[in-house]
Amino acid sequence: MDSFTPPLLSDSLQMAMEVENEKSNPPCFSCIFDNQNGGRSFSGESYLASGSLKRVLLRLDPSPNDYEEDAIEMFGFQWVTETALVESCGLLFGLLRQQIYKLEDLIEMNSSDFGKAANLHSEAENIRRLCINFLHYVKVFIFRYLEPPKTENDGVLHPYEELEAQFPSLLVEELHSLTLHIGHLCELPSNVLAAFTIQHQAKIFPPSWHLLHLHLDIHWLVLEILHVLSEKMMRQVVYANHFINLTGENLTNISLFETHCENLISDLISLSIQKYTKVRPSEALTSHHYPCNCIKELWILLIQLLGFRNKGSQTECFWSLVNKKLKSIFERPTSSESVSVFGTTQCKDPLSFSLWIVTHLASLYQFDRNGNLEEKKQKESNWKFVEELLKNSIGAQTGVLEEHLRMHLQCCLTLCRFWDWNLSVITILWDYYSKNLNSCFTVPWLGLKGLASISKTSLSMLELVKSCCCEQQIPTLYKSSNSYLIFLSILARMMKEEAESSGVHPWKQIKGRIYSKFHRKRMQELTEVGLQNFFNLFLLLAIVAETEDIVSRVLDLLDFLTPSLVSPSQRALIWRGHFAFLLIYVEKNMDISVLAEKLSNAFRVKAKEFLVTKNDYTQKQNLWTLISTYIDGVQEVFETSCYLSLSEEKLLNDGFTMLLPACRGAELSMVLNFLQVVIARLRSVHKRVSQGLQPGNADSNAQLPLVAKEHHLAVASALWRNFFPYLKSQRMSQTPPSPQLADTAAGFALLALDIPSKALSDLQPQPVLSMMQLFGWDDMVWPHLVSRYLSHLIQNSALCEAFSTMGYTSYEALTVRSWFRCVLQMFIDQPSGTLAKTDAERTVGKAYMEQLTEMTRLIFKLKEVESILSKARVEEPVLKQDPKNALVQFIKAVGRTYSGLQTLPEKSAMVLKALEYLGDVLKYVKPYLKAKGPPEGLQLAYWIIGCLVKFWAPILATSKAQQLLFRIIDCLLLPHSVLQQDKELPGALLSAIQESLHLYLQGLSFICCQSQARGAYLNQLLGSIVQQYFGRFLPPSPTALGAGQHPMLTALCSSITVPQALRLRKTTLHVINEHYMQFKGSAPPPRLASVLAFILEVLQRTQASELCDVELVLPAVLKCMVLVNELQVKKISTVIVQYMVQGCQARSGGEHATQLTSVFRQFIQDYTAVYDHRVFSILETVAVLDQTLVTSLIPTLTQSLKDSEYKQGLGRNAAQREAYKRLLTHLSEAGQNEIQKLENEAG
Repeated sequence: MDSFTPPLLSDSLQMAMEVENEKSNPPCFSCIFDNQNGGRSFSGESYLASGSLKRVLLRLDPSPNDYEEDAIEMFGFQWVTETALVESCGLLFGLLRQQIYKLEDLIEMNSSDFGKAANLHSEAENIRRLCINFLHYVKVFIFRYLEPPKTENDGVLHPYEELEAQFPSLLVEELHSLTLHIGHLCELPSNVLAAFTIQHQAKIFPPSWHLLHLHLDIHWLVLEILHVLSEKMMRQVVYANHFINLTGENLTNISLFETHCENLISDLISLSIQKYTKVRPSEALTSHHYPCNCIKELWILLIQLLGFRNKGSQTECFWSLVNKKLKSIFERPTSSESVSVFGTTQCKDPLSFSLWIVTHLASLYQFDRNGNLEEKKQKESNWKFVEELLKNSIGAQTGVLEEHLRMHLQCCLTLCRFWDWNLSVITILWDYYSKNLNSCFTVPWLGLKGLASISKTSLSMLELVKSCCCEQQIPTLYKSSNSYLIFLSILARMMKEEAESSGVHPWKQIKGRIYSKFHRKRMQELTEVGLQNFFNLFLLLAIVAETEDIVSRVLDLLDFLTPSLVSPSQRALIWRGHFAFLLIYVEKNMDISVLAEKLSNAFRVKAKEFLVTKNDYTQKQNLWTLISTYIDGVQEVFETSCYLSLSEEKLLNDGFTMLLPACRGAELSMVLNFLQVVIARLRSVHKRVSQGLQPGNADSNAQLPLVAKEHHLAVASALWRNFFPYLKSQRMSQTPPSPQLADTAAGFALLALDIPSKALSDLQPQPVLSMMQLFGWDDMVWPHLVSRYLSHLIQNSALCEAFSTMGYTSYEALTVRSWFRCVLQMFIDQPSGTLAKTDAERTVGKAYMEQLTEMTRLIFKLKEVESILSKARVEEPVLKQDPKNALVQFIKAVGRTYSGLQTLPEKSAMVLKALEYLGDVLKYVKPYLKAKGPPEGLQLAYWIIGCLVKFWAPILATSKAQQLLFRIIDCLLLPHSVLQQDKELPGALLSAIQESLHLYLQGLSFICCQSQARGAYLNQLLGSIVQQYFGRFLPPSPTALGAGQHPMLTALCSSITVPQALRLRKTTLHVINEHYMQFKGSAPPPRLASVLAFILEVLQRTQASELCDVELVLPAVLKCMVLVNELQVKKISTVIVQYMVQGCQARSGGEHATQLTSVFRQFIQDYTAVYDHRVFSILETVAVLDQTLVTSLIPTLTQSLKDSEYKQGLGRNAAQREAYKRLLTHLSEAGQNEIQKLENEAG
């Protein structure tokens, strides 16, 4: 059967069970820790951890497993265990003193040699062990073998009994002698006391260390022995008769115990004074009062022993003895006696030292009899003595500095952890601080950390006070808090703990003492710092006590202030204080309406003053300080409130309607940011509360969601009423609005989605749609605002669902239209000149580009756009392009999608959708045209619309879109200014047209081919465009042609459809022939070489000769070869003729050959009579290329020759005939035959 241990054991029985079958060395003071210590605070050999103290207090055998043999060895001799002390008490104590002398002698032999040091350590340790064993034997002897005093005398006593009867008295004398022999701890030589500084991890210690710890053992064991003797003697007084007879002085076991306690406590305090001399005030709580862990243990032993004896009224309590000794420090030493108490140690700051050591000693009460730490409230406090110290600390005559005062209050705050609350301490401290509220409580040497600071926000003010109400790392408070804040921490801790422990709130006891210090005069004396301290106090009280009562009193006290004497900074601080109280209301879930109305009314007055103040900059700055304080405070209330159900709407009054129009720049930015936070918070809380109203979402407070919803409606109504009108008025401002305006408008749009019923009446019945029309789809709104606004909303699924529900199908198309406009107008705010941009303009431009890029990314995620891109097979990387290129890609995708449609209804619907995407696109670019700049804007506008004309040509060819095409041509390509030939076009405009003209020409040529109804008019428009711009972009000489490529050359030589290319080529060459190659008499047209070079470039790039080339260009080129002598013209013309002849030759037979022959026949007929030699020369060149062609012209040539001779009337022209024969020699047989005929005729 398993052994059974009862659940409850007495301490004595439990101790007896622990030591059974256990044998160990007697306990001693040891500061040597090893890894097997088990996390204990003291060594396993210590009096606490070994259970020695506990056994003594429980009246158990001090060493139950030791000294059980009949004989015992002490000091190298054998003694009878049961009689040795009675028979040889004096001798044994003499041997003890000899051993102490011997250990003292070893100190003189101390060596740095490791071998000798080890031997000295071993010898000293043995001596110390002999001494300790003896004293423990004394304790055991008394407990086991000393008979209690007999009440009756039975007659003659045995000699041993006589010795035994005298033994207690003799033992007291010997113990007294021993204490005199070892003297005071603090009087030990300095080389011995220096052993306190030896590292505890050492393995070998010098003799001084052993001697020092032996002294500690002796001091403590004397007290233990006297206590055990007293208990054994049944608390009868033991007189030292022999000592009394010799000296006449009274000596008893009781007096010896008390005297030795007092001396020991004095010694320990003296050691602490030496330690304190090296402690800074800022490190007081982290610096221990003991030089060694053994001293700490000795203090705990004294606390436990004196506490135990005090319960039996045997001696004074521990605190009484300590206080007595500490008080003596305050008295200047006037006698040798007072000097001997504390040796030569002088305490320079006894007040701080006393609080310091009392605090550290109080912490030792947490250790139990076994040396284990147990945190619990102590019933035994020392508040009375601390009260006296505090009175001295804050007394006017002492003038304690803040650096010491902080430490004093740190000590008090620490003591609050150990002791129950004390009203007197609060009263003493409050009396001081109530008189010094205007003080900054700074420590100069701490620098900025020590400066008093005024809280910048209500939240920081409240957080500061709340930090005083919660558990803090007290040692860090010295640098982070001033003494006043530490006082508040003491006040908060005492009030909270008393309320928790007793159930009765101490506020009623403190209330009168605090309120009585504030009256009209005192309130008017408060500086800004004083007001800060005033609010800190009452905020703390509002947190831990009756909030409404305290706030009401604060409002009454603030009414004592004279408004005209309150500075702007003080007024702002008062407002922050009010908001801090509001935050407390919110955290405690209390309605804020009364305080909120008071604040908002004051705000309304200041907002009106801000509006009407125009030129007084200082006044405006002071007002803004107050207003920004109010805005910050309201924002903190909204961010803190959990359900927005505490009348928060009272803070959003009509003062904002006066404030907003008066704000500029950073001021407006702050208000709009605040507004965004409030809207976002309202939407978030409303969503959460609405989910709580849904079935299945049970709430512990069923009425809360309903009440909260009512307040949400009130907040929303206040936002629409007091903020939105200004927002609406700014959407068409003269300058680009701030980004916050778009963000805030998007917030209102989402608010209209969540709480539609409270939107303004002019937005009803569909406020979401109205908001989109106002800020997202209106062509008059700044594109900066539109792009940012829509970027917030495009991907909002709830918004898309709302439009779907209301059956509004144009949502995505109108959003794409806005994107079109935003991209087209990206340079609308740039100056029209070509001046270098400032850094600010670059920043704005970069920010807008980033915004457009984000908008583009979101637009490409719309379902309609995704569908178009998918059908057009546009690759994913398009999404990562810049907005301009992305728009071009989208335009191409729409064009390809349209071209891929098969049925007429599909095409018709796509045309309508495409036009819906565009909107009034010319309206978007009109600002550029009107301002004739900036150059970037003009280039962008012409390029994008050029892409529309080219890639949407099939769409623009339809009857529904043709009107737009005509408007594009009229506005961009053929405006009135272009038709005025004498008027020079602006360089930026001409550059933009040159860059994109080929797009228009290609698109228009396609439309000309497709359109049946208005083909002639379209051809006319195309011809007009070519006529207007061909000459404008034609360089003065052929050498400059390649420098800036002619847009018509680009259009003609790009890859386009054959009909489209032919139409454009024919129109272009027709215009060139009609307007740029016509001679005035015999004078050639201007820039003829450049015109010919252009034609040659077309022929070379297209590698083909079309019928229109021969028909329209070749006659003019041949004419140039005949009439113009300029070498460059002749050279280019010759190459053109060569290309055309070879081109027609490549198309063997057919219409080209016929047309070519016709042109040359006409050429011969027109010019042979006058320019026969040049004609024949030209034909010689042609004959080299195409002999057949020239051969076919022989009849015409011969006839022209004869006609020429006939007209001249001079008969045969020999020279002309010789030239003709030279030509005929190049024509082989046909030529020879013709020569023969001519010769026959001549014969």
